[in-house]
Amino acid sequence: MSTFDISPQSTTIVRNTKEWLDAISQFEKRAKPSFFHARAQLPDQGRTNIVLGATPALSVVLKTYASGGENELHAHTNEDHMFYILQGSATFHGPNGETRIVSKNQGILLPRGSFYSFCADEGEPLVMLRVGATVDPSTDPLARVGIDHLPLDGFSEANKEVPLVLSEQWFS
Repeated sequence: MSTFDISPQSTTIVRNTKEWLDAISQFEKRAKPSFFHARAQLPDQGRTNIVLGATPALSVVLKTYASGGENELHAHTNEDHMFYILQGSATFHGPNGETRIVSKNQGILLPRGSFYSFCADEGEPLVMLRVGATVDPSTDPLARVGIDHLPLDGFSEANKEVPLVLSEQWFS
């Protein structure tokens, strides 16, 4: 029987795919229940990703976007995932021009292969919980493709990544 993990919770921002995978790997090694608190310094520009917990098949990430922040149309090829909005709102877009606004205390479930993009609506930073379930844990859980079905790095300029500028404000 496993015991609780009482180690301090990280608010480390992962800045590229390797750091995200490394953070997941560190959580996977624990192999026991862990607790987390959704806390992050908010961005004035750009976005943050903080891995809160993970197993080989599941990850929980706190994501923040500056007002107006966005990403490119893409799909995850090895993961079903969902977003749950904790602050702000975002307009989600589908591959055929579909749009839907998702606000605080609302979410969206995205089955593997679903193409989408979103933009943080103007007014306040967007804060979301992202929960992902890997389909095949032996392959890249973060694999993603653009609408052209070519690999699309989530931390790339092609995915509308901009330099991160943190504000003095925190979400907790």
